[in-house]
Amino acid sequence: MSEEGDQGKKIDELTQKVEDLETALREVARPYSELAAQLAQFQETVQKYFRLMDLYQRFGSISIESILPEVKDPISKDIVKLLLDKPNLNISEITEELRNRRGSSSRRIVRDRLNELVEMKVVVEKTGAKEKDYELAEHVIRKWSQVLGLTK
Repeated sequence: MSEEGDQGKKIDELTQKVEDLETALREVARPYSELAAQLAQFQETVQKYFRLMDLYQRFGSISIESILPEVKDPISKDIVKLLLDKPNLNISEITEELRNRRGSSSRRIVRDRLNELVEMKVVVEKTGAKEKDYELAEHVIRKWSQVLGLTK
């Protein structure tokens, strides 16, 4: 073989070896990039946890006040908490649940507070088969999820 042929063959061999090295480096680097992505996700989870702990430390719990500071009345706050736990209740069910939680509850006051919460767009009124049912507005649920770190 000629010198040029030998050199061409050597160049081809070197080119193949470089390509093989590049492939091997990509394979070796893949787990590290996956690990970096997992670490970023872990860091995000830890940040959410610390945000929750900060809220808990400042308020003693993750409270309605941290989500809806505009809701001032204690009965209204209890209605929001109740609807967070049990959506789609009618006024009788809400009154009964509040009576169980608070010791007393007036249907008239519950109706007044519900009307205020509907006007504030915190609660949504739905007409059911017999009575109106109440649930939290979608934006309130989204806000609650954001504070808990469940969504962005």
